[in-house]
Amino acid sequence: MSQDDTIAAISTPAGEGGIGIVRLSGKDAIKIADRLFHSSKGKSLSDSSSHKIIYGFIKDPSTNETVDEVLVSIMRAPNTYTREDIVEINCHGGMSPLRDVLELAVKNGARLAEPGEFTRRAFLNGRLDLSEAEAVLDLIRAKTDESRRIALEQLRGRLSEKILNLREQLIKICVFIEAYIDFTEEDIELASKKEIIESAATILKELESLLKSYDEGRFFREGLAAAIVGKPNVGKSSLLNALLQKDRAIVTDTPGTTRDTIEEYLNINGLPLRIIDTAGIRESHDMAEKEGVKRSIKAMEDADLVIAVIDGSEPLKNEDIDIIEKAKDKNTIIAINKSDLQVHENTVSRLAPYASKILKISAKYGEGLEELKEIIFQSSVKNWKEQKEGVIITNLRHKIAIQAAYDSLKDALKAIEVDKPLEIIAIEFRDALDRLGEIVGAVTTDDILNRIFSDFCIGK
Repeated sequence: MSQDDTIAAISTPAGEGGIGIVRLSGKDAIKIADRLFHSSKGKSLSDSSSHKIIYGFIKDPSTNETVDEVLVSIMRAPNTYTREDIVEINCHGGMSPLRDVLELAVKNGARLAEPGEFTRRAFLNGRLDLSEAEAVLDLIRAKTDESRRIALEQLRGRLSEKILNLREQLIKICVFIEAYIDFTEEDIELASKKEIIESAATILKELESLLKSYDEGRFFREGLAAAIVGKPNVGKSSLLNALLQKDRAIVTDTPGTTRDTIEEYLNINGLPLRIIDTAGIRESHDMAEKEGVKRSIKAMEDADLVIAVIDGSEPLKNEDIDIIEKAKDKNTIIAINKSDLQVHENTVSRLAPYASKILKISAKYGEGLEELKEIIFQSSVKNWKEQKEGVIITNLRHKIAIQAAYDSLKDALKAIEVDKPLEIIAIEFRDALDRLGEIVGAVTTDDILNRIFSDFCIGK
């Protein structure tokens, strides 16, 4: 992969649509497009001014055959997404014209872009820092308005601004300490020590606040995984359908109808809920059902939240308790279904020791579902109103880097307390500085970049 190559890719989703876009970026983007493009008025793309749209046709230079009627956008460096020359060929949105135009671009000097390569070039050319580049992917994948808002704030640089500010404070500390190292005959004065400790403590507090925002913020990026579990025929699939307000899962009176997990997304106050309907958990000799039960238990173990469904119209069974016991270490809500029937006495009191969040619902008639949604939201992101006002981290890579910086700062303060050599103290502060640099791309390796941009679609 060379940064000097001109790259090309289809930048719109596969399938039929009104418009599809083939994008080129690089020093030869306009020259290559000019070989393919024929204006109805004889205009040349090379002679066109930047940020103009020109009408014409794409033709195969070797046969002069017309491939498609198009609108071509010319964007000249540096005022482009990649800070390179960019051409976007707006074709009719079927795969045949898009594929043919892309093949012509490659035959005439471009190469196929790798996943995320346009955004990678935007980073390498200084158009975006690394956290802003990652926010592009988050914005593409946003499933709710709140997810989109968070991604857009990071794309606009709110997290970058915070991290760069903290790095600036750390740089001052590092310069201060290293100045004393250069003059080894002098000890750090008591007042200077106090100033370093106070500055480091302030930074620690900021990092701690960012770390606290991750546990809830990540749900808006990745979605909260909620597994609906219970015995067969207690109404798990009915609950899924009622929450989605559509018939997504098959519902019958026959126990064991659901044999595999079913996943759908639901928007609860801006929180993307990845809700998983599971097979009924019970002992079975049927191989297919046994596999379904195995997957149900795995889904429950991996979930952020467990909704344990109980059939309230019958006495509580040992199988119900066994299932709830399996979820005892999880954030669990017990939903007593079929409340439209007579809920069996003592059911609620017997369940009280197993979960603090117990409510009665009727999946059939939709009773209690709004309360269930509110409990799901509050039990998962109860501090969200406070967190959303500040800078939020939603990316695990950022969280790991901030945690490492936090730990290094803690070690630096301990080293100061026990009067360790200045060189040791400086190493800890420098490590904290580098860890924060990884977030915005001030410190990078090819492994980090490859891992980040490989998640992107081709064409972005």
